Amino acid sequence: MKPVVDDELWSAIGDPTRRTMIDLLLADGPGTATSLSRRLPVTRQAVSKHLAVLDRVGLIHAEPAGRERLYQVDEAQLARAVAQLSAVGSTWDARLRRIKRIAETIERTRTNDEGD
Repeated sequence: MKPVVDDELWSAIGDPTRRTMIDLLLADGPGTATSLSRRLPVTRQAVSKHLAVLDRVGLIHAEPAGRERLYQVDEAQLARAVAQLSAVGSTWDARLRRIKRIAETIERTRTNDEGD
C-alpha cells in the first residue's frame, strides 16, 4: 500500500531555512519573527514569510505577544510529518529489497550461464 504523503507539508519542510526554524523553536521554545531572525542568516521579513508557510501547513501556530506573534511548533502535526516520513522510508526499503533480489537473481543466472 502506498503511504499517504502531504506534498504541501513536505514542500514546507523541504526548505533548509524552515527546517532550521523548526529546530530552533523545538530547542528554545516559542519565538517571534524578530528573535528567530537574530539567529538566522535571513532578514526578519524573510523569516516572517517562512513562518507563514509553516503556519499554513500547520507545523507551527502563533499567538499574539504584544506587537508581535509568538510561534511554537505544533507537535501533533510534526508527529504526523514524522509518521509520513517513516512510511515513505519503509516503502522505499521494501522497493530496494525487491531490486536487490532481482539483481541477485540476474547475477546468479549470469554466473550459471557462464559456467555451462
